[in-house]
Amino acid sequence: MAEIRSTLEMVLERAARMEARASDDLILQEKEKEGMRLAAGYLRGEQVELSAALVKCSAAERPHVKKGMVTALLRNIVLPRKTDEAPAAEKAMQALMEIGRDKGDLVPVFTEMKSILDRYLSHKEQLKKQLEEQFAQQMMMMEKNLAQQTGMKMKLQPSQHPKFAEEWQRIMVELNDQYGRAVEQYKEFIATHLNG
Repeated sequence: MAEIRSTLEMVLERAARMEARASDDLILQEKEKEGMRLAAGYLRGEQVELSAALVKCSAAERPHVKKGMVTALLRNIVLPRKTDEAPAAEKAMQALMEIGRDKGDLVPVFTEMKSILDRYLSHKEQLKKQLEEQFAQQMMMMEKNLAQQTGMKMKLQPSQHPKFAEEWQRIMVELNDQYGRAVEQYKEFIATHLNG
């Protein structure tokens, strides 16, 4: 009987230890989510001082809150679809530089990332213009054919050509892959650098 009791006690002790570990993990996950919420508030323009928020955390909680902040900020550094989306990435980079002030000089990394994002937008516009010029001649021939058939003059845009969207999609996949890989490499470096 004593043997059964001691086994039962051991099982209960082990369960208590597992529960305590799970509780600690849950608390740390909440701290990471808190960091994400703070970063999201900062990006929305709320009056959030990320460095000050980190200083207020206990030494045990700080790495988890910081990890959440870094994760949320890095998620907002993406290839911009339009020119007006670029400032969100720049704001995220600025916040990451502020958070990483104690980790050495990240300015060259962010300068290069900004340069990549800017080049992406200009390269995208350049490729679209080239594609439109390529299809413009075909569109003029279609306009002439339609004018002959219908007796009415029409002005067609290159983007109205059936093959234009297909070709543009192919170009965008290549462009996004090329620039996306470069941005992801920098983001991985920053995450490792700031969370390490």
